[in-house]
Amino acid sequence: MVPAELFARVEFPDHKILAQTKDFHDSLTKPPGSLGKLEQIGCFISACQGQIPPRPLNNSKIVVFAGDHGVATKGVSAYPSSVSLQMAENITNGGAAINVIARTTGTSVRLIDTSLDHEAWGDERVSRSCGSIDVEDAMTQEQVERALEIGKRIADQEVDAGADILIPGDLGIGNTTTAAALVGTFTLAEPVVVVGRGTGIDDEAWKLKVSAIRDAMFRVRDLRQDPIAIARKISSPDLAAMAAFIAQAAVRRTPVLLDGVVVTAAALLANKLAPGARRWFIAGHRSTEPAHSVALNALALDPILEFGMSLGEGSGAATALPMVKIAVDLMNDMSTFSSAGVDGPLNASSEAPEQNTE
Repeated sequence: MVPAELFARVEFPDHKILAQTKDFHDSLTKPPGSLGKLEQIGCFISACQGQIPPRPLNNSKIVVFAGDHGVATKGVSAYPSSVSLQMAENITNGGAAINVIARTTGTSVRLIDTSLDHEAWGDERVSRSCGSIDVEDAMTQEQVERALEIGKRIADQEVDAGADILIPGDLGIGNTTTAAALVGTFTLAEPVVVVGRGTGIDDEAWKLKVSAIRDAMFRVRDLRQDPIAIARKISSPDLAAMAAFIAQAAVRRTPVLLDGVVVTAAALLANKLAPGARRWFIAGHRSTEPAHSVALNALALDPILEFGMSLGEGSGAATALPMVKIAVDLMNDMSTFSSAGVDGPLNASSEAPEQNTE
């Protein structure tokens, strides 16, 4: 069970504003509905902000949660765990894909090392790696509580600093195994359905991955109503912190642009920790990992992009960010039929509804 005091109640985006945004969009100089999903996204951001048109998104933030996973020692990845720490340094130095995408989109990147496999300590650290989820708990109760507190605190920091949309990212060898186990557990999907190739594993490694996920899911088969216990047993400090980050963003009425399978698995957990959190999610893209589609369906989310990406780091979501910004800018900068002196559709009003800018 989730302690009542862990997360405040999640309020939904403003449904009245959402209803009014269709009339607003229909007043713009275009045929109704002709901008497709861009219209839907803009309306969603309006509802999140409680105003029409929405404020431009000028302070997006990417937060990458990094951690190692004990299950990586079971041959489930094509890369050794040492790559996690090396890639974290690469992100810190600005040389990873997420850094390039972030620079292009004018977004900052923050790396949170909760549990990479090295000797370090600090306010954002939980442990050195974690347990192998197929045979042992990922964390102690103290560790999972610390991970949740860290994620919640980081969300508050970013929202208090003015973030208007948050993009969680992931880093860590073995994390797609953990993510698939969580997705299978929360959706009741069979292990073989949620297992993907991760970093590019061969058939033998795929079989090992299936076995690890099956065993992890079996260990929590009777705990589906206790998301914190599930997180403690078969997630990891980085995923637990990310879930709390996502949940707290929803509590703070801040939209979350989701990345691939690891982030979306954390989003499933977030929605269990703070029921209704999913109302604040946008799916940035669809990963090639099978578990990602399963998780997106469970959250009733339709991704913006389908580019065949599977990198993680927040890269797919960050690539979709310009589409979200365009959706908002269209509502701010397009002329109405009335203001442009353009004839509107026959038998339809060309006047925009009254705007709420409070």
